[in-house]
Amino acid sequence: MSDSGQEIEAKFYVLDLNRIKTQLEKLDAQVIQERVLETNIRFDVPGATLRAEGRVLRLRRDTKVRLTYKSASNNEQGVLSREEIEFVVEDFEKAKRFLEALGYQKLVYYEKYRTTYALHETLIMLDELPYGNFVEIEGETVESIRTMAHQLNLNWEAAVATSYNALFERVHKVLGLSFQDLSFANFEAMKVEASDLGVHTAD
Repeated sequence: MSDSGQEIEAKFYVLDLNRIKTQLEKLDAQVIQERVLETNIRFDVPGATLRAEGRVLRLRRDTKVRLTYKSASNNEQGVLSREEIEFVVEDFEKAKRFLEALGYQKLVYYEKYRTTYALHETLIMLDELPYGNFVEIEGETVESIRTMAHQLNLNWEAAVATSYNALFERVHKVLGLSFQDLSFANFEAMKVEASDLGVHTAD
């Protein structure tokens, strides 16, 4: 998230995450968070009004517990920009019960492994999802993100202009999945192709 409270990012679907990691090491990128498992619950009101409006209310646990709100996003030259309000909370289960007491309901549970690098005022996240691998680049400007994508030899035209949950909804429909949670256990031994996700490889 930028200092202005705006999340400005581009996302790319990749087949070889190790190649991206090697390139980052060649560029002397700094690891600011080693690979860690994230567990997330996205909440909504009955009727899923937040999702319909493109807004997000999320509770996340990795090395800390964070509560996040995101506004609907704008797409500018393949980069998604949206307001983001995020803060650390003390206890995941208490925060979950707090939101439920206010009437919010679990929309989806999802997992991913994330490794985070910093380089040239951008953050580069290597994300391992149950249905595939992605690179997210966050920066202050579209140009800084585009420059970093070029340095990582990522095809800018293949930028993914949607969220991980929206991709899950797409693959859920295409493959006729019966489960509702985006977990590694649910996708074990399952092969998901780029065409199932409706994306193109960027590497």
